[in-house]
Amino acid sequence: MVCHVMGLLVQGNKPQQNKCTDFPGWSVKEMLPLKMPIFSPTVFDTQSAATLLLLLLLLLLFTTWNRANQSHIPGPSFYAGLGPILSYGRFIWTGIGTASNYYNNKYGSIVRVWINGEETLILSKSSEVYHVLRSANYTSRFGSKAGLECIGMEGRGIIFNSDVPLWKKVRSYFAKALTGPCIQRTVPICVSSTAKYLDRLQEMADPSGHVDALNLLRVIVVDISNRLFLRVPLNEKDLLVKIHNYFETWQAVLIKPDIFFQLGWLYNKHKRAAQELQDVMESLIKIKRNTINESEKLDDDLDFASELIFAQNHGELSADNVRQMVLEMVIAAPDTLSISLFFMLLLLKQHPNVEQEIVEEMNADLGDKDAENIDYQNLKVLESFINESLRFHPVVDFTMRKAIDDDTIEGIKIRKGTNIILNIGLMHKTEFFPKPKEFSLKNFDKTVPSRFFQPFGCGPRSCVGKHIAMVMMKAILVTLLSRYTVCPQQGCTISNIRQTNDLSQQPVEDENSLAMRFIPRMTQSQHTQH
Repeated sequence: MVCHVMGLLVQGNKPQQNKCTDFPGWSVKEMLPLKMPIFSPTVFDTQSAATLLLLLLLLLLFTTWNRANQSHIPGPSFYAGLGPILSYGRFIWTGIGTASNYYNNKYGSIVRVWINGEETLILSKSSEVYHVLRSANYTSRFGSKAGLECIGMEGRGIIFNSDVPLWKKVRSYFAKALTGPCIQRTVPICVSSTAKYLDRLQEMADPSGHVDALNLLRVIVVDISNRLFLRVPLNEKDLLVKIHNYFETWQAVLIKPDIFFQLGWLYNKHKRAAQELQDVMESLIKIKRNTINESEKLDDDLDFASELIFAQNHGELSADNVRQMVLEMVIAAPDTLSISLFFMLLLLKQHPNVEQEIVEEMNADLGDKDAENIDYQNLKVLESFINESLRFHPVVDFTMRKAIDDDTIEGIKIRKGTNIILNIGLMHKTEFFPKPKEFSLKNFDKTVPSRFFQPFGCGPRSCVGKHIAMVMMKAILVTLLSRYTVCPQQGCTISNIRQTNDLSQQPVEDENSLAMRFIPRMTQSQHTQH
């Protein structure tokens, strides 16, 4: 008891009163057991003094710890270590995107939190975001090392590779594959792949005539990716299942604590899912290698996989890196571009006037031409629609970085090793645009400065496929909308379908939210006849 200990310290070895001040009216004898060991006053006083000193030391450590972790940056309090646990728990429980939006909405455009014990800043102000995107100081990314090893991204590939020199080398292969001649081949391949699967809609429709629109878009995009970058026979349906499971694993392990990977009953299913897709990639590369070896003459324009195989043969890339690079090229579109297109179809039905404008613009440019020969640069309404869709409801609305060295952002000191989350989705809804909270093509009536609109990022670690992604989205939408208008299930809109926002915003895949009817559109000649 504190009062009793203090009394002992003050009185030293003086005879003690036979009363306890904490419990008036009780004598010490009444409180002691009959056979309680008897300590000498000197021993008892020494123990009491030591106890008090220990309490004072703990109080000093507690105060120092709290002061050391106090920050002028807004965010949850440290609370002697409880704050980091609570903020990390929110990221684990609700997902990275959802948690980032929560903290920015609660504390402002710059917030300090903790992820797995590491100080992390969430930025949503355009000037701060733009600074990080353009700076070479933030070309590294953060995540659980064990988690990244599980999915093959630790020191490999391009997406989460934080070995900056190797990442730069790897990026050069992606840049070559996603620019120049490849973009010229993209339009005809996108048109023919989209048309091929639209011709098979009856095979994919359920008895009520509805089609799983997201699955259709994924199949189209995987076929396009294969024809552009791999050129090997594959089972799209089986591959899509493995890609989906891999992506679920990616989300599950990215920021998990080390102990998670020691719990086999939790971790093993994710490990298997990652390994299954890696094994598929290995087999596809083997098929590609055999095709190259058996070919008498190679194409003048080597595809991505061929370039990597030759680089491995010359000792420039490891086999593991080749496998991971092919994997990342294959998975990039099905779980980003295809979901973006799905969201766009939903938005078109919520804004039929926009769909009408797009179709009229397409018809005016198409004439007697097919979708392969259309001048996509002239489709300004379509481009504004795509940009507004990416602004209003992006699939990936944040990016993760790590400070390589000390820095200062608008007067705020950033220490080396600090994690950074750029909440670009929230930035797009809070600055510059005339109607930031609404879906409106008026948001792109005027040229938007790049610092206010970053759907693909900018600077040294921007999305290397941003140009080809725009071409693919335009070609797929033109081909689809020239033949069909879509009709989602009644009441199915962007705002009310169930979604998650962990690594990206995705619809929860149930029958009600993903099924659409594809209604044939009247051609210009049919309109003339009527």
